Amino acid sequence: MTAPQRPRPARKRALHKFIPGLINCVQFEEFMVNYFEGTLPPARRMSFNAHLKVCRECRDYLAAYKQTIELGKAAFENRDGPLPDDVPEDLVQAILAARNTPG
Repeated sequence: MTAPQRPRPARKRALHKFIPGLINCVQFEEFMVNYFEGTLPPARRMSFNAHLKVCRECRDYLAAYKQTIELGKAAFENRDGPLPDDVPEDLVQAILAARNTPG
């Protein structure tokens, strides 16, 4: 098995020179919530999508983020359903206590 390729910072810096307004990976991560909520302004959305086209690492990150959201939603589809057998009781109690805490 080969090691995953590391990002090439020099290549990414060069892209920023040739693509005005292209966001960097840190900005990409900061804008993800707004992207999913549909509240990212059109110019930022275009820059976000342009970044996706040139950055494999952020495409992978976005795919993992989407999968996490889907799994989280699926986990709460049947809130009153049975819990898996391997969920520790102290964790269940901690979650129930947190749900009942105001604020």
